[in-house]
Amino acid sequence: MKVVANHIEIEVEDTAEINPQDGDAYTRPAVLLVMGLGMQLVAWPQEFIDALVDAGFRVIRMDNRDIGLSQHFDHLGTPNLLWAGLRYKLGLPVRSPYALSDMAADGWGVLDALHIERAHVVGVSMGGMIAQRMALAQPERMLSLTSIMSSSGARELPQARPEVTRALLSRPASNSPEAVLAHFVRLFQIIGSPDFPMPEETLRERVQQGLQRSFHPVGTQRQMLAVVADRGRAQALSAIRCPTLVIHGQSDPLVPFVHGEDTARRIAGARLVGIAGMGHDLPPEPVSQILDALVPHLQSANPPPAYRAK
Repeated sequence: MKVVANHIEIEVEDTAEINPQDGDAYTRPAVLLVMGLGMQLVAWPQEFIDALVDAGFRVIRMDNRDIGLSQHFDHLGTPNLLWAGLRYKLGLPVRSPYALSDMAADGWGVLDALHIERAHVVGVSMGGMIAQRMALAQPERMLSLTSIMSSSGARELPQARPEVTRALLSRPASNSPEAVLAHFVRLFQIIGSPDFPMPEETLRERVQQGLQRSFHPVGTQRQMLAVVADRGRAQALSAIRCPTLVIHGQSDPLVPFVHGEDTARRIAGARLVGIAGMGHDLPPEPVSQILDALVPHLQSANPPPAYRAK
């Protein structure tokens, strides 16, 4: 379903809407899931959603702006990522059509549209950065923060290996559906978990599901520019006071594990969970380990029984 959030249209999936026969669906503590760069809400594994529902939560997923079925911003043009990357390396400001703080406002707008006053916020990769910005923008509404395979954005942190960056910035060999599918399967194999490789047929099915739903690469480029342009978040993280969990794969080739360590160090009381052999993806075994840490974290930070969503 679409909601108007922060004055734009955002595609949302809400388990309370899917299961209206559940009498307490709308009064369960809410968990907002925020996906990463260029990824759609369907990228959250179903077993992940089911486990959170079984644990007593109302789960809300969203397509970030400029991707999936949410509002696109093609009128803002196609960014020059090479120029932006050069300015970033030189320590110069990078301009972006919109900011991560705008995307954080989208998240709060979704919760406003659903009449949810407070929520747990869980973000993956860029979604973790957006979740951090949400916690900084409206701390009184955060029940808890979970940042998965993400980063503080500190400039001194090591970046991905050159071959990983090249794969991320590369384009399909052609615009044919077969070439696009092969390109993204290869990309996810490169950044995936070395100890938990996903069977190629399963990976192809997941990628195909997303491509058939929506394919909007220029939106991914604008999101990437928003990430590069976000400055000062690392220094601001010390202001976060909500219960915080940081989860990171120890074999992440795209966002090295030290990014997770740095994020946890900057947030007072944050707990860091490293997952051996996990890369920058969500295969079944790491998902199970994530849930083993995430569910108790959410439950321990639940609102008192008197709390109810509006």
